[in-house]
Amino acid sequence: MEALYLPIRHVHITAVLISGALLLLRAVALNAFGARWVIAAPLRYLSWTIDTVLLGAALILTTIIQQYPFADGWLTVKVLLLVPYVVLGYLALRGATATKRWLSLAGAAVTFGFIYSVARAHHPLGFLA
Repeated sequence: MEALYLPIRHVHITAVLISGALLLLRAVALNAFGARWVIAAPLRYLSWTIDTVLLGAALILTTIIQQYPFADGWLTVKVLLLVPYVVLGYLALRGATATKRWLSLAGAAVTFGFIYSVARAHHPLGFLA
């Protein structure tokens, strides 16, 4: 299983980057240009598929490295931060007003960045460590 670590890690990282970029693209297109295609079913399904691949790769990686959420602090922080990231991402696309959507996008971007820093540092405080 360890032989698969690097390819699965690359799949996970690629899915993270695509997922974040897709949210950013969709939210900016909606909020700056009023594009309605960003909430169309095919893009939602694409987003869900990418996030499923991301989560699947993450679960495999935790098994390979034998570090688990709620046992290892840095993974616990990553998992816990997914909740506000998902909520903010949803609000960035579905918020009632443009101001709420922009603020939610900013919050999602900050949360995404902090999750990234925790992953890079393997420390619960991420770049603050």
